Amino acid sequence: MTDDESTSAHTEPRSFLTCATEVARLLGVDDSVEETGDLRARLLAHAVRKPLLEREGMPEEWFGPLMAAAVHDPDPSFCRWFVEPAVYAFGRRRVAAALVDYLRSGTDAERAGAARAWYSAGVSVYPERSPLYGPGGVRDPALDELEGVYDAWSEASMEVIAVATDLGMLDRLLYFLPTSRADYPARLHPLLDATLATARAHPDPRIRSWARTAGLDAV
Repeated sequence: MTDDESTSAHTEPRSFLTCATEVARLLGVDDSVEETGDLRARLLAHAVRKPLLEREGMPEEWFGPLMAAAVHDPDPSFCRWFVEPAVYAFGRRRVAAALVDYLRSGTDAERAGAARAWYSAGVSVYPERSPLYGPGGVRDPALDELEGVYDAWSEASMEVIAVATDLGMLDRLLYFLPTSRADYPARLHPLLDATLATARAHPDPRIRSWARTAGLDAV
């Protein structure tokens, strides 16, 4: 198993609080806030936001905790606080590939979290935003090259859609799937057809609506 694959291979369930606390401790940020539960986790996430973006370097061993925090953050907007610094430090390609791995082999909660975090993986990067952009404001384009990763995400999404029962996750995964058959490699066409069939027969009107849109050129 690769290092990226290990980010989703937990032997016991993790919580957002556990993940946010781990990131805070890695940064040396005070984690002794008085609040408990979800509020404590959100305050810790807020506390690490600025220090993460201001760092000039990030150790390799931080990648897993950052991705775990992003995936376990229940808010689809605030999970960007962990995704964005990971994109700057480790590259968009690696971040996106880790989310694909969570979607493929994570728990149901981690799969839902990967679906929430996928949008943030597309965050724009700018030299003035983080000192991690690159020496002299130059960034290696290979860090953000996503060739093949989008297809891997689509494939994993359709495999999850075939068995998923959570409507929110279904809706989010379908939202990120291309709606043109031409955007899928030929090897994924049978899986696309199966996904369309599942969506057309779904009791929820939003899912059926996606099938009508995506199926326009699929026949």
